[in-house]
Amino acid sequence: MLTRIEVDGFKNLLGLAIDFGPFTCIAGENGTGKSNVFDAIQFLSLLVDRSLIEAAQEVRGIHGERLGDPRDLFWNGHSWSEPRMRFAAEMIVPGEVEDDFGRAAKATITFLRYELVIGYAAPSGLEKVGRLVLLEENLRHIKLGDAPAHLRFPHSTGKFRNAVLHGKRSGTAFISTIVEDGQPIVSIHQDGGSRGQPKRAAASRAPATVVSTVTSNDDPTILAARREMQSWRRLALEPSALRTADRYVDDRMMDVNGRHLAAALFRVANRAGSDPEAAYARVAGRLADLAGINVRDLRIDQDDVRELLTIQLVESSGLTLPARSLSEGTLRFLALCVLLEDPSVTGLICMEEPENGIHPANMDAMVHLVRDLAVDPQATPGEDNPFRQVVINTHSPAIVQLVDPGDLLFADTAVRKGPDGSTAHVLRLRPMADTWRARGHSAVTRADILPYLTTHPGAQLSLGDTA
Repeated sequence: MLTRIEVDGFKNLLGLAIDFGPFTCIAGENGTGKSNVFDAIQFLSLLVDRSLIEAAQEVRGIHGERLGDPRDLFWNGHSWSEPRMRFAAEMIVPGEVEDDFGRAAKATITFLRYELVIGYAAPSGLEKVGRLVLLEENLRHIKLGDAPAHLRFPHSTGKFRNAVLHGKRSGTAFISTIVEDGQPIVSIHQDGGSRGQPKRAAASRAPATVVSTVTSNDDPTILAARREMQSWRRLALEPSALRTADRYVDDRMMDVNGRHLAAALFRVANRAGSDPEAAYARVAGRLADLAGINVRDLRIDQDDVRELLTIQLVESSGLTLPARSLSEGTLRFLALCVLLEDPSVTGLICMEEPENGIHPANMDAMVHLVRDLAVDPQATPGEDNPFRQVVINTHSPAIVQLVDPGDLLFADTAVRKGPDGSTAHVLRLRPMADTWRARGHSAVTRADILPYLTTHPGAQLSLGDTA
């Protein structure tokens, strides 16, 4: 669970700090940089599996495309003489994980803070494009006694916090960085603390982060941090992927674009200890929350001749509709219903504009569904309460009116001085007044956002001034 992120120097994010709860809705006009928050989270997740340059190439460039130029990730990157991106992520990591060889690993402590600084080296020799440089990487524990100050969202101490936070750490950081002769040196420290010599490596020529290199249970807490960041996913459900039938040999985990939806539903319904008919009925019942959808039954057609799995919806009239005949909004809603039924899907889910393709009459059903995907912090995480976190962004006033005020962050731009001394429009996120997020932050009131709430659909939205 990502409880806090700090970003400085990434795209238009300067000095940005966000405290997350189980569910967060970022709302505001298009063009403010809301999606850059998702880009920053995605970048950190990619960095635990890929090299620095490969991760950069997977993230949207300044024009919304994957351009492959690492300078596009830096604030004003093409003109800044010494680009720097700084990230910090506070997270609750799994207590037990498996390494890449299937061996169990138990984290020393499950509340961690990860810090990363990345620079840019200009091209030299035959290089035409420069490269990203690792300047600093740290992984430290957060004392469990300090947890109430860090986990600011409402939650049960006994059922939630004590269930997910455990362990202790008496030694130094798990990963630390020092500078020797002007060069950063990154060290991995053993989980036992001061025992044993740290493993040191020069950072300046490192092609990847240290976390990405930890694959065995020799460093279980770093591995747990890696597994947590690997679980951060960005859903981008595509109608063509959602409508595609699955072969018997296909993966049975739904992809971030919605591919393998049929196989995922088949797996969830037939998992050990589950009643398939009851599982299909629960998904059908949730789908029936949509106005205009008359669902009598939902099933998976198993074509043994072509070896295909296909979702079929049976209407109250008896008409059977395959997935390819369903609307985009219905398919997106169905995909989220399947995720809701799947306890194996944990971690952070980022989703942009969940209202896309949804009829205005069904906004309430969609908001309740995405909210229900997130863990209930008043109960113990488990099979019936998966440890799942959801962050959405939207420009829909209807969504804003339906979301709990404590879950909202309002996005606009503010003029601030950039790292090179020039002024720039940067993303600003402000919570609603009198909510848990408002403590120590500039907040907005309902009067401040009244123009936003009353703007007709399709108009350019505004959340206030940019001072």
